[in-house]
Amino acid sequence: MTEEALATWLYAVTAARDESAAPPGLTGVADEPVRLVTSAGLAAVVGSVPLADFGEERLRAHLEDLPWLERAARAHHRVIGRAAGYGQVIPLRFATLYHDDGRVRTMLQERRDDFTASLARVAGRTEWGVKAYVDPRAFLPDPDDEGPSGGDSPGTAYLLRRRAQRDDKETAHLRATERAEEIHSALAALAAETAAHPPQDARLAAYEGWMVLNNSYLVPDDRTEEFTAAVTGLGERYPGVDLELSGPWPPYSFTAPPEREEAS
Repeated sequence: MTEEALATWLYAVTAARDESAAPPGLTGVADEPVRLVTSAGLAAVVGSVPLADFGEERLRAHLEDLPWLERAARAHHRVIGRAAGYGQVIPLRFATLYHDDGRVRTMLQERRDDFTASLARVAGRTEWGVKAYVDPRAFLPDPDDEGPSGGDSPGTAYLLRRRAQRDDKETAHLRATERAEEIHSALAALAAETAAHPPQDARLAAYEGWMVLNNSYLVPDDRTEEFTAAVTGLGERYPGVDLELSGPWPPYSFTAPPEREEAS
């Protein structure tokens, strides 16, 4: 019987340890057992996936299948999260595939300096996410009691109202952005590094109003309590802003993964 062709799916890189020390009972995107491949003082957290289902063409089709993609992405990040419980990790992006374990070992050897520097950079630090939402109406300027001049024609009055509405919206956005910058400055002072992300699509993230902050903070572990308390305090200080704290996370925003190799 011909053996099934396999590729190696990478989840994360960490400092080397005994290959038998992979998180017990953990499975990955193909329900495959997760294991370690070690070389050059590093360990790759990997799983063997069937090329029949994860080869280039098949994987491309999967990536357009939203239910499949959601399940696989959850499994990918679950493995990274569990691996992080055993020591600091460098998360690798979804669908990082290599032909076999030998190629993974070669990659670890070639990228040893990069990975070692990244692990040192995030050692003793954890990623936290902070989002800020506002209701635009809370940042509108005070209403103009006089409004458009009563002597204006209906057409002119309409144009003046439209211009005033546009100006008010711009003013509200400027005020909300300034408030977000104040919040970010206070949190950045407690972090080793920060990373800014674009606002999420309101339709996908299911929020109302404006997202004016979507940042990640690499926080020293001995400042975790201070940082989380600061988020709470800033929410109380600025009641017009709804702050959302998430984490702790592996350092997704502060490590650079290697380029993907096709597994065909």
